[in-house]
Amino acid sequence: MEQLSFFDDNEGLRFPENLLEFTPGFIPGKEAIALLDHLISSTPWKQYEVEMYGKKVLTPRLTTWFGDPNSAYKLSGKSFDPHPWTNELLDLKLRVEAFAHEHFNSVLLNYYRDGNDSVAWHADNEKELGPRPLIASVSLGQARKFDFRHKEDHKRKYSLTLTNGSLLIMKGDLQHHWEHRIAKSTAPMRERINLTFRIVN
Repeated sequence: MEQLSFFDDNEGLRFPENLLEFTPGFIPGKEAIALLDHLISSTPWKQYEVEMYGKKVLTPRLTTWFGDPNSAYKLSGKSFDPHPWTNELLDLKLRVEAFAHEHFNSVLLNYYRDGNDSVAWHADNEKELGPRPLIASVSLGQARKFDFRHKEDHKRKYSLTLTNGSLLIMKGDLQHHWEHRIAKSTAPMRERINLTFRIVN
């Protein structure tokens, strides 16, 4: 597992390693880019409208949901009915399941087109995911910084760079105590897709 340290090393803090498992190069680089290109062109992407501070705004990324027929999911007030699994996604699911020793019935895909696309601070704590969800996150394409902050102490922050082909497993009580985000970037950014495999009850 990659060493996990906070922004400010002087604090002497360490991220609880039983909550994260990070594997760079889970998918080889060229294979990951080929899958990225395929998913960009073949996936039925949608940009959703959500309400923030009393105003309706478009989410700053494109999204879609795949899974078993019984894996409908609610996110940000929107209900996602899953598209049927494709061969490529089923193959990736089996590889992730073998590594994580878990069975997933759905996957959320987020498409970040450039540095303007982002996801705000949140925790994946919807009741459909269960009390201590295990979520496996595969990154394709542009490396982006993935930030964490403690819910009760926002000064406790941690950042991990999600590289092309990497796998991040979030587990245990992570969603109870920590939030995460991908912030907008002022630096030029290429396309990126993130696939988060989940168990929806």
